[in-house]
Amino acid sequence: MAEKPSGGVQSVERVFELLELITDAGGDVTLSELSSSTDLPLPTIHRLLRTLVSLGYIRQLANRRYALGPRLIRLGEGASKQLGALARPQLKSLVDRLGETSNMAVLDSDMVIYVAQVPSLHSMRMFTEVGRRAHTHDTGVGKAILAQLDDEVVRGIVARTGMPTPTAKSIGDIDSLLADLNRIRERGYSIDEEEQEVGVRCFAMAVPNAPTPTAISVSGPVSRVDQHFADRAVPLLREAAQAISDELNQN
Repeated sequence: MAEKPSGGVQSVERVFELLELITDAGGDVTLSELSSSTDLPLPTIHRLLRTLVSLGYIRQLANRRYALGPRLIRLGEGASKQLGALARPQLKSLVDRLGETSNMAVLDSDMVIYVAQVPSLHSMRMFTEVGRRAHTHDTGVGKAILAQLDDEVVRGIVARTGMPTPTAKSIGDIDSLLADLNRIRERGYSIDEEEQEVGVRCFAMAVPNAPTPTAISVSGPVSRVDQHFADRAVPLLREAAQAISDELNQN
């Protein structure tokens, strides 16, 4: 089999390049869109797509577009479980030191999906089911992830998913969201200010150099999660995010 100078198997690298291009495009593309996004010859793209379709990792829609296939779901679920298990010690440390619920989420097809949680011991606490999908624009983890992306990519994501406003404090337009993302980039963390659920505040931070956009958070009732809490939480979030990054990037 042909190999690149890096030692990678070229055909495998090409397959994953196509899968990532389809994912980046929102989950489905035309053959011509793929061709314009890569230097691969059109016959090579078509041959690889045909193979992936036969294996169930890609499906061809009635309108001739190519979409991610159902067999990827099992792989994604397995990877999410492993990622959650890897992060759990750091999430537990956050809960032990701060007393509030800690979560981890990743970007998946324009939404965030929660892959791990360690709940607070308080009877009144924030709870999000692992495996739950949520919008990016009104969640702490979602905005922390969006802040790592270019504005045009953000525009594409919210154009495809919409911007519902579950509370009166939710951001409902792209310009306000982009302004908030600029503030997040400047200070290094995001705040969900009762945007997902009334009475709940969340501080979140992206995991640097993660292989897929990832963020962790701590959240709880606004009566406990205040500025004094933020002063303690932000350095600990940064420490935990870096520790998770280090583990993810071990060679």
